Amino acid sequence: MDVDLEGIIHCIKQGDENSLQIQLQDFNKEYAQCFFFDSEESDRRKKKKLEEFRKNKVRDYADSDSDEYDQEDRGLVLRQNLALVLVRFIQTGVKGSLLRVSLQSLRILSRDKKVLGPLVTDGALLTLAKLAGLTTSDASDESSEPDSDFYDNILASLAEAKVLHSRNDEDEADVEASDQQDEFDEDAKSDISLDNSEDLDSISCSDSHRTSMHHKVLERGRRDRRESKMGGEEEEEGGASGEETQRKEALKVLCNVVYNSSWAQERFSSLRLMCGLTELLSSSVSGSSPSSVQFYELRLMFLITALRRELSTQLQQEGGVSIFTAALESCLEVQWKDQYECVLDPAAPPISLEASQRVIEILKILFNITHSSHRQEPSEDDAALYRHLVAILRLCLMRKCLLLDETDELQGHTVNLLSALPLQCLDVLLMVPLEPDSKQSPGVNLDCVHILVQFMERRLESGDKMKEKLTPILNLLTESCRAHRETRHCIRKHILPPLRDTSHRPEEGSTVKSRLVRLMTHLDTDLKHCAADLIFVLCKENVSRFVKYTGYGNAAGLLATRGLLGGQGSRVSSNAQYSSDSDSDTEEYRQVKDRINPVTGRVEAEQPDPMEGMTEEEKEEEAKRLIMLFNKLSRDNIIQPMGVDSEGKLVAMSGLRGNSLTEEKSGSENDGEAVEGEKN
Repeated sequence: MDVDLEGIIHCIKQGDENSLQIQLQDFNKEYAQCFFFDSEESDRRKKKKLEEFRKNKVRDYADSDSDEYDQEDRGLVLRQNLALVLVRFIQTGVKGSLLRVSLQSLRILSRDKKVLGPLVTDGALLTLAKLAGLTTSDASDESSEPDSDFYDNILASLAEAKVLHSRNDEDEADVEASDQQDEFDEDAKSDISLDNSEDLDSISCSDSHRTSMHHKVLERGRRDRRESKMGGEEEEEGGASGEETQRKEALKVLCNVVYNSSWAQERFSSLRLMCGLTELLSSSVSGSSPSSVQFYELRLMFLITALRRELSTQLQQEGGVSIFTAALESCLEVQWKDQYECVLDPAAPPISLEASQRVIEILKILFNITHSSHRQEPSEDDAALYRHLVAILRLCLMRKCLLLDETDELQGHTVNLLSALPLQCLDVLLMVPLEPDSKQSPGVNLDCVHILVQFMERRLESGDKMKEKLTPILNLLTESCRAHRETRHCIRKHILPPLRDTSHRPEEGSTVKSRLVRLMTHLDTDLKHCAADLIFVLCKENVSRFVKYTGYGNAAGLLATRGLLGGQGSRVSSNAQYSSDSDSDTEEYRQVKDRINPVTGRVEAEQPDPMEGMTEEEKEEEAKRLIMLFNKLSRDNIIQPMGVDSEGKLVAMSGLRGNSLTEEKSGSENDGEAVEGEKN
């Protein structure tokens, strides 16, 4: 099925709204789940074309490729003109169900970056913003040309394109007739001839071959995550009012346009649509019950604050934290027990799917506008605001959602936001009075700490997108352990229990400690440093204790980064709150301590002496041979011998020799001066 643009224009000119609505509904139904930029599908197609290029002739590949792109270009021109026609049609003041269907068609078209031209003008953005409720301004920058002339011009350009296309087809047919001796692939040849024989507006949806050609242009994508969980767009809108559906569709179009166009992002600010969206969200927070449109208002705000850093800063300066903290409080229906303590009812029902989706969007917005706050010293007012927010975030950690993956996602975004807030404001998580079933250290409620550790374990076990999903929770736990000794003590008992079994390497096994130690040698530098930092802090930044639990081989990366390879005393961070207790060894560890290989961190099986039975002369010859081999590898730059300097950092052995000779020379000169001084 292709766009019957001529039929749509004729319906508009004749005022036949029923036929127009039917045509647009058919278009929307056909392309409801089509996404024009599917990177995986694009990569697959490129790989396939490369394989074809290697197998076939260069000419065969080039002809097939140009024909496919010619077909795609024709579809692109139709979609661009359809977007232009629909924008102009909507600006005429169409109402009711026809307006909603037109907006749905624009939403589908707005997924394609190449079709955005008619949608990013000031007039189009203001029209969409007005329909979405962001502004009351009217678009006044459109051409004053009569509608009939506008549509006639488009029809004329389409007719001209058809004539040109038919001539090209005739030329191609002549070339094919004179070139029958070429070794074309039969299937590719039949595809080309069928495609080129079709008119632009007469491709049938029932023809399976032609439908497959349509799939090459409009690639199938996956449905919006929220809509798939809600059971589909049509079912969701069944109970919504016409005005809500209209606003929702306009907001979806704006979301697509803002996401795909940097120009639209810039104009969004210049047209003061950001202010309108902020006011809209502020007023909806105070409403008795949030409408179904609020999710898309929040999604649009998230996109703007994520894509335009200056707008997120502006929103923070204009009180965005308090606005969205109030929105979060409203979505969760928070009841307060104390200044920084929310009522947590164990018998309360799970958070609904609608509410959890809004909460997640709010958390993402708050992260965008507070992402640098943890580096700053907050004022007294800001600290009170952040503590108020953290008290609500504790509720986000403790509450459950209807779906398990929703609970995990909610906790993930909560962790991201907690890691962005000033560390001193997170004490609210531990200040809650103890309950009979609370996880606790003397006088401290550690329920949140326990949930955070469980969350980290789930992320370790999933193994999916390790860097994105693990670094925030690892950083949060590391900083919390460094700043709060009760937290460190609790997490250390869970991750680094007393060492008893030394028969296996520290990275072997399925324990949390083993998984973290394996990450210490991960290919991703950020991830391995985060994992190593957590264990290092749990060891109170003590080098010998760190090596004891991880093995020198696994610990070398962090020790080299911090200049601790020489085994010097640990350089404890200035804000660390460590107790003075020592790490007591278990009886099992003390019995085998002298037999543990410090590099692997385990007791190694006794190996036979490789020089047993050799004479002293043979041993000396073997040593010389090994030295010669090492020298050859070093000269050929295959290996580079390294050593540890006085600062505990790895340097080349040549540099060490140079430094030692310099030190010896300066030392001898000083000694000579001292002796000469004595003589005088």
